[in-house]
Amino acid sequence: MISEKMIKLTQSNSVIRAMFEEGNRLAAIHGRENVYDFSLGNPNIPSPPAVGKAIIDIVTTEDSVSIHGYMSNAGYPAVRADIAKSLNKRFDTAFTESNIIMSVGAAGGLNVVLKTLLNPGDEVIVISPFFVEYGNYVSNFDGKLVIIPASRFDFQPDAQTLRAAITAKTKAIIINSPNNPTGVVYTEDTIKQISAVLEEKSRENGSPIYIISDEPYRELAYDGVEVPYITKYYKNTLICYSWSKSLSLPGQRIGYIVVPSEIHDYELIFDAASIATRILGYVNAPALIQRVVAKCLDEQTDIAAYDKNRKLLYDGLKGFGFDPIYPQGAFYMWLKIPCDDKEFVEAAKKYNILLVPGAAFTCPGYARIAYCVAKKTIENALPAFEKLAKDLGL
Repeated sequence: MISEKMIKLTQSNSVIRAMFEEGNRLAAIHGRENVYDFSLGNPNIPSPPAVGKAIIDIVTTEDSVSIHGYMSNAGYPAVRADIAKSLNKRFDTAFTESNIIMSVGAAGGLNVVLKTLLNPGDEVIVISPFFVEYGNYVSNFDGKLVIIPASRFDFQPDAQTLRAAITAKTKAIIINSPNNPTGVVYTEDTIKQISAVLEEKSRENGSPIYIISDEPYRELAYDGVEVPYITKYYKNTLICYSWSKSLSLPGQRIGYIVVPSEIHDYELIFDAASIATRILGYVNAPALIQRVVAKCLDEQTDIAAYDKNRKLLYDGLKGFGFDPIYPQGAFYMWLKIPCDDKEFVEAAKKYNILLVPGAAFTCPGYARIAYCVAKKTIENALPAFEKLAKDLGL
């Protein structure tokens, strides 16, 4: 018999991945061009040419033994130093290589951080709606997930709701901005209020409460919206970053953790997180792609295609009578729906539209649309959305 935890996880397989597989099934029947799969946040924009060039340069000019070998658990010192310099230039921080740990994407980074921080029974607060895997990551280390709702008006977290949820067992809160699934960017005022509550409650508890900031969408912000860099507002912050979205490299699984020197127990946390990469089986982040991203730190995300998709989809849905939230960042549209989640998703499927129900993000009454697809997919899907709207009486 396998692990009881895994039996439960197998039975409740990720709704997002399940919809993705359903897309493959429908594509085999109707043709890929006739299936409108908005389920998975898989970037449609190609990675910048500099990425391919960096790979070729590295594998053709550098010693093959060194580029494929082990390095320290935390990653190549030179790569970490380059990342620190880039962050300092962009955000007026003062990081060094000793504040950066290379990770297997942001998800790997989150698991490393949670492994480092959590004792069994420690509580981790998440803000609903949230990325479904957070619950699995916390349970990996026998932590307890505590869910608080964001405002249903603007989907910003509420400081007073946070204050009421904190107990003596609270170890951390996970923040994700730009947010998956809503596309909302948490404002500077929101971050300041959260920071003030955490400072207050940390003093009351006699131990720090950490912010774990999950940032795979940091570069995907529209209309000049600023995404606050949280270490500047709250010292007990750990950043988990990924290039999956910013450089369209989701399959390469490369990112980093920022452990600021100001954080409580900095040396202990940095050393423990470096060891956690080995304990969890990552050993270190992939060697070749570490070197690649170090050569691409000045590459800027071309989000113009996502922006066009955002506007096209939003205008179309509004015109049909739907009630979407206009995204400020990421590449998801959060759609208020007029019926039960399951009924809505099944109704959409009749027109080969694949969406993820809000219940998958612990927020029924909504659906998520991942618009990181070809513009043609949205154009072809709009007539299907119009038929769906008529079926629903919108």
